Amino acid sequence: MSYDTTTHLQRSLRQCLSTVAALLYDHGHVLESITLSHRGLDQRELGSLGTASRQWKACQKVLESSEAATYNEHERFVLTHMGRELMFDMFGQGAADCA
Repeated sequence: MSYDTTTHLQRSLRQCLSTVAALLYDHGHVLESITLSHRGLDQRELGSLGTASRQWKACQKVLESSEAATYNEHERFVLTHMGRELMFDMFGQGAADCA
């Protein structure tokens, strides 16, 4: 991957993480909804967020395709290690790492 591609991907991921954080808060969720691997968002919650905002669907697609997010063993949407690291880098470790 070239430097420009890497830079663009990281910028896109950061923009999506910022958008996702805002949308979570706007719809009554907290960052821990996606930063804790044993929690996550179920299909109903994802559908509700997607219906409320087209931005959610676009960001979810970016996060999944870049492997910053995945589904846990309970089929709930969560950030991967990389996604959590970027989120913590942006918002601070204490902002999103406790239940």
